Amino acid sequence: MAHNINDSSYSQLVRRLNLHPQGAPPSELLFKILKMLFSQKEAELISLLPVKPFTVEKASRIWKTGLAGAQKLLDELADRAILVDIDRNGKSVYVLPPPMAGFFEFSLMRVRNDINQKALSELFYQYLNVEEDFIRDLFTRGETQLGRTFVHEPALSHENALYVLDYERASNIIKTASHRAIGVCYCRHKMLHMNKNCKAPLEICMTFNNSAGSLIKHGFARKVSVSEGLEKLQQAYEYGLVQFGENVRKNVNFICNCCGCCCEALITARRFAILNPLHTTNFIPEINKETCTGCGKCVEACPVEAMSLVSSNNPDKPKIKHARLNQDICLGCGVCVRVCPQDSIHLKSRPKRVITPLDGVNRVVLMAVERGTLQNLIFDNQVLWSHRALAGVLGVILKLPPFKQILANQQLKSRYLEAIVRRIKIY
Repeated sequence: MAHNINDSSYSQLVRRLNLHPQGAPPSELLFKILKMLFSQKEAELISLLPVKPFTVEKASRIWKTGLAGAQKLLDELADRAILVDIDRNGKSVYVLPPPMAGFFEFSLMRVRNDINQKALSELFYQYLNVEEDFIRDLFTRGETQLGRTFVHEPALSHENALYVLDYERASNIIKTASHRAIGVCYCRHKMLHMNKNCKAPLEICMTFNNSAGSLIKHGFARKVSVSEGLEKLQQAYEYGLVQFGENVRKNVNFICNCCGCCCEALITARRFAILNPLHTTNFIPEINKETCTGCGKCVEACPVEAMSLVSSNNPDKPKIKHARLNQDICLGCGVCVRVCPQDSIHLKSRPKRVITPLDGVNRVVLMAVERGTLQNLIFDNQVLWSHRALAGVLGVILKLPPFKQILANQQLKSRYLEAIVRRIKIY
């Protein structure tokens, strides 16, 4: 529930966070969280930072301070995983990540003494699990969502495996990432402080590529080899955890190994199932009613309650039941296949393939178009982006379906964009 908030450094920071399509609805709880993570001065300065990645020179100009002072503060914020620093050709580029997936999770990805993690966990629980505004806003606005489900690879038949693309396999993400790291699961760590955690492993959530490089550098996650990454994935399979990762085909930054009881993504999938808050895999379980004994193991294993037991309608055996799938809420993860003792559940391809954005820029632009925040990606404090950055965003816009190009143009109210879209259509 939103409240009237007096103008302050923290309200400025909230406005800055909401320039990104993955924002944070204002509430008293959010302000308490931000006050634990940021000093008042930090909130004021961070509220001025651009949405796009920036250099120390850019921060220095915005803050009207010397390079040394700007560098010192940027490094301090990166050391606390408030900012993510990325190495580009030997030069650090910084970005303020959204609250989630971003600095909310990073604050609990390791045990630390500089903040009260128990108090912070209690605030997160109230803000995310009780108030609901943040989770509903993050996962249910628009068609393009933050994350997607990865298929449970041991559940794939030989025939299925032929239709799984590389980017749909968590194992391939592990093998091909430039950096890979393991950190503490934010969700179960939070629930641990609430005495609500399950027995699934804590140190099992994965980050990759640029995000992993920054988290490793600052001690928020530890570097792992390909073999250890695959071992962690196998451990996740054995615990029946669902792989929920960034909704992109290239340069995936995270894959969480989620349980249905602690993890925000799966809790949201149950709570707002009708709104399809997570992208599914390209598979759906098929149940053989002739061999199903109604043991209920699939019902217990399903993290989103898509499986249930119903009567077999056998007049000779009125107590016999079999499993039934609710296809409208099934993620297609395949966890149910692994636990079936009768081999009565198999995966089949969905009639229509799920579309996954190419990369992070493509996903964020799509989310911004659908959520009405595209202008915040194009304009930065009323200053137009560099030609290269602008060209990158416009390149994504020009590949959108026509109706989304119209939405984008309406948000920008830009004759320039309209002319470009019209010209591209000519050719």
